[in-house]
Order: sequence, then structure tokens, then C-alpha cells
Amino acid sequence: MKSVPFTAYPRTATRHNQVKKLRSTGRVPAVIYGAKVTPQNLELPAKELEKLIHTSVSENILVTLSIPNDERPSRLALVQQVQHHALSGHALHVDFHEVAESEPVVITVPVESTGEAAGVKTGGGTLEHVLFRLKVRALPKDLPEVITVDVSHLEIGASIHLGDIKAPEGVKILGDPHLSVFAVAAPLTEAQEAEAAAAAGAAGAPEMIKEKKEEGAADAAAKPDAKAGAKPEAKADAKGAEKAGEKKAEKKK
Repeated sequence: MKSVPFTAYPRTATRHNQVKKLRSTGRVPAVIYGAKVTPQNLELPAKELEKLIHTSVSENILVTLSIPNDERPSRLALVQQVQHHALSGHALHVDFHEVAESEPVVITVPVESTGEAAGVKTGGGTLEHVLFRLKVRALPKDLPEVITVDVSHLEIGASIHLGDIKAPEGVKILGDPHLSVFAVAAPLTEAQEAEAAAAAGAAGAPEMIKEKKEEGAADAAAKPDAKAGAKPEAKADAKGAEKAGEKKAEKKK
């Protein structure tokens, strides 16, 4: 990975209101740290930072930081993390990890496919991208921005595993070599499609039944109980009629 020159400036603003004011002036707060260095607060020109990010393949960017009026005016660093605003997408904060040219570092890089899988082209299968990032170790100059894998030879049912990927020169891919990265799945049969559709319909049925039950319960609650709603006078008349009937029956006997 070729380093990109970038200018940063020492930062004194650390409190929330100070940092907020700093951003309003077109600067982005940052920090640089490393295993053998003391963390230092920096600020970056927002426009230059946005340009750096948008012209890079990924956010794995190696930079040569120039820091005017600093004890160490030039440092090699990796962009470790960029925090973005949830709505505007603008950078809010940047973490730099200082590295040494002679010491290997470990990062995760995106993995992408190239070519059209044979099982997709002729068999109607579907290419499944299982693993999207790979962990690698290399010297800073050898770090890849992205790893590209040719999938054109994949037939239906075939996979490319972590151990099958040839790493760029000077790079070691870390992780379980049996992990699947790309695979070609067979197309669904009509029966499988019908089964999936039925399962999706069944998943929604209990909710509909529940709604109907709730509606019925609500209707029952809204209707007054005939017995509970009877007036005291009506209950008394009923009891009187019942007693009169009993007396008539006794006289007949």
C-alpha cells in the first residue's frame, strides 16, 4: 500500500463545546496513537480529509502525516477508524495508528469477486458472498487495499475457502482456512419456492388470528351482559311471578 501525504495540525480543543466549534470552522478532530508513542490530539482540514476518503478504495489508508511545528514532524500512520455523521455522512473524528516501516501490522481488508461464476452463468445458480472482510498481516508497504478473488470457475455447489485464496506477495491471510468466502448455490425448484411461500404465509397467520380474537373480545366487552344489566325492579318482578306460580300449583294439589 502506497502512503499518501497528508497534513495535520496539533489540537488544543478537547472539550465538547470546543470540539463542536472546531468542526464549525472546517476542521475535523483526530488522534494519533501507537504501541510506543504517547497519544496526541490533532485536527485535520475537513475538505482535504473528505477528498482523501473519497479517492481511496477503502478506509484502509496509509498516510505520511506532516505535522508542522511538532517534535516529530513526519509520521507513518494507518487510518484506523473514521466516525461519520449518521445523516450527512461527514467525518466527525479520525483515529490514526502510527506504524513503523519495518514492523508488520494486522488489519482487515475487503474481499471482492471478479468474473461470473460458471454455475451462475450456465446453471442458473446464485453466487453467495459469505465473508466480506479478511484479516491480513504484512509490512505497511505490502498491505493491500482490497483482495480480489476470481470466481469464474465455480460450479453449482462449489465454494472458495479462506485457504484457497492466494495472498498478494508479502501478505499473510489469517483465520480458519476452512471458512467459506464464496459459494454457488443451486437454483430453487418450484416445490421449494412454493414451500418458502407457504412458510411465509403461515408466519403471518397467527397474527391475523390474534387480531380477530382481540376484536371479538373488544366487541364482547362493549356489549352489556343481559343478566348483569337487568334492573332491580325486573329481578323483583321475576321472583314474584315465580312465587305466585308455586302457590297456584299447591292449591291445585
